[in-house]
Amino acid sequence: MLHQADRGDWADALERGRIVHFERCPLPLPSAEDQEFLRTGLAPHLRRKNVSYYPGARRVTGLDAPRLVIDRARRILEAHSERVQVFLRQGMPAFTEGWLPGTSSFRPIEEQGRGLSAHASNELIHVDAGAYGATHGDRILRFFVNLNPTAERVWISKGTFEELLRRHGEEAGVRRGGLAPALPERALSGLLRIGRRALPMARVIDTSPYDRRMRAFHNWMKDTPAFQEPPHQRFSFAPFSAWMVLTDGVSHACVSGQHALADTFLIPLGNCRLPAPYDLLMGAA
Repeated sequence: MLHQADRGDWADALERGRIVHFERCPLPLPSAEDQEFLRTGLAPHLRRKNVSYYPGARRVTGLDAPRLVIDRARRILEAHSERVQVFLRQGMPAFTEGWLPGTSSFRPIEEQGRGLSAHASNELIHVDAGAYGATHGDRILRFFVNLNPTAERVWISKGTFEELLRRHGEEAGVRRGGLAPALPERALSGLLRIGRRALPMARVIDTSPYDRRMRAFHNWMKDTPAFQEPPHQRFSFAPFSAWMVLTDGVSHACVSGQHALADTFLIPLGNCRLPAPYDLLMGAA
């Protein structure tokens, strides 16, 4: 499932359910001092599993810290977010046209053995569903960097959304067809889109039939021990390497690793050339 980035055709590889892998992060990273601040300076102030910068609101969540600490974290993540955006727009101009940049997050805690609830755990295989509210079928693109200077970040997968829907959709109760939202939902979604600029965090209350069905499949995967059993595909990402993937279309879990950057983007469904999860759930592909 790995696609080495130097082969090109990133957007096509992403749509085909591949993980585009960069042996070395292809864009400038935070300075060594800022990296050390993220790895050690934030640890006493964590109150969530991720420290996240929201570009629309220009705010940071996940910390209970003095203003100087919060402001420095915001500056670091904001600058990284901007560099990732420039890099991806240059590398995939058609695919990223009209996209919605989401959070730039730092993941500070060792993933292995955290003992989180099933739905909160990154160690259980899943496909992503909903990014800060409803996606309405838009794709979830995530760009990761392993910021750990000594340890790999390890993922496992059981294949693409298409493969898993074919194998497990009936067992999971995930039906096909009928994704058109009712009139009240369409009206609410329209109002939230209009108000997105003034209240960027308001989108978290949005919903749609597609997003509820994706969430049900996500939860079934995490709640089903038999599904989590091997065989798996395993991927190890070296220190300071990077990778990107459409996480709604590729099942994944992070079973070990600490200190990673993760940037999230919503890619318009209309930018996709190949059948997406929305098309597969509609039964149109």
